Amino acid sequence: MLSAPNNIVMVGIVLKQSRHALLAPRLAAFHGRGLHLSSVAQSDSDFPNLTARKDAMLPPDTFKGKTAFITGGGTGLGKGMATMLSSLGAQVAILSRKLDVLEKTAEAITKQTGNPVFPLAADVRDSAAVSSAVDQFIESTGGLPNVVINNAAGNFISPTERLSANAVKSVIDIVLNGTFNVTLDIGKRLIKAKQGANFLAITTTYTHYGSGFVTPSAAAKAGVKNLTQSLASEWGWYGMRFNVIAPGPIYTKGAFDRLDPSGQFAEHMRQGIPLGRFGEVEEIANLATYMVSDYASWMNGSCIDFDGGELPFHAGEFNRMKQVTPEQWDMIAAMGKKVKGSS
Repeated sequence: MLSAPNNIVMVGIVLKQSRHALLAPRLAAFHGRGLHLSSVAQSDSDFPNLTARKDAMLPPDTFKGKTAFITGGGTGLGKGMATMLSSLGAQVAILSRKLDVLEKTAEAITKQTGNPVFPLAADVRDSAAVSSAVDQFIESTGGLPNVVINNAAGNFISPTERLSANAVKSVIDIVLNGTFNVTLDIGKRLIKAKQGANFLAITTTYTHYGSGFVTPSAAAKAGVKNLTQSLASEWGWYGMRFNVIAPGPIYTKGAFDRLDPSGQFAEHMRQGIPLGRFGEVEEIANLATYMVSDYASWMNGSCIDFDGGELPFHAGEFNRMKQVTPEQWDMIAAMGKKVKGSS
């Protein structure tokens, strides 16, 4: 048993050496071949039970006769969730600022699923534009949405001291105020109509403890989490459920092109996920569709961390010792026996 301070120092030295010995060559090879994130964002695993399933887990027609309103639905996670919901029978509307992107996505999803997808161009920062988009949704689908997914996001990596006030405002307006605009507009209408609905917000794991270099996003996403969970208590009585998914690294081209344009941190990031791989869009889409389905009718006010174990891995100060080799463990044990008072 290692108990003396000298042993802790010794373990730290061995661990430091193991990091250099094991991680550095991997990163050197990674940089040397100019690997981009998409090359390591794979769902393959040595363990069949850890390989990503990309098919829908819910029964066909789970959402038949239901409608969904998804912000940030033209690309990435939003597109994936829209596709999954449509494949399960829902009429889906996708909203973002770029109508051309929305139209292409809507056409592609409809071609794949056979169900209508409605593109709605609006800036979530503009409450009047959001209200107009909801009007269009009602006109297109014949009623208020049964499912609302707040997925619109804006983010970039920067030292906080380099940020301008406008940069901070832009992220908070899109992420937090945009979520508030959509939720408040649709929520008021649902209350007046005495209709229930299922709301889901997509945040990130760093909402729990914050993160340097993405401080506007961390602050705004934490606000979204608290807004959503607050309304779970306040508006649950109106038949509305509110839940959150906090995903870890899930590869989407748009997000990672912005956040890691060189791809230099990709392999290092993957090394910090105990399951050894990034998440797949279809996996979070499956979780999302479950959470907004009637199968989850008693789930309210929950935040699900969906990160392959990344968050608890980084929370444990000794978890990096997975890099210590058997030979180094033998050396640690032998040195420990020499310390007076150890047992």
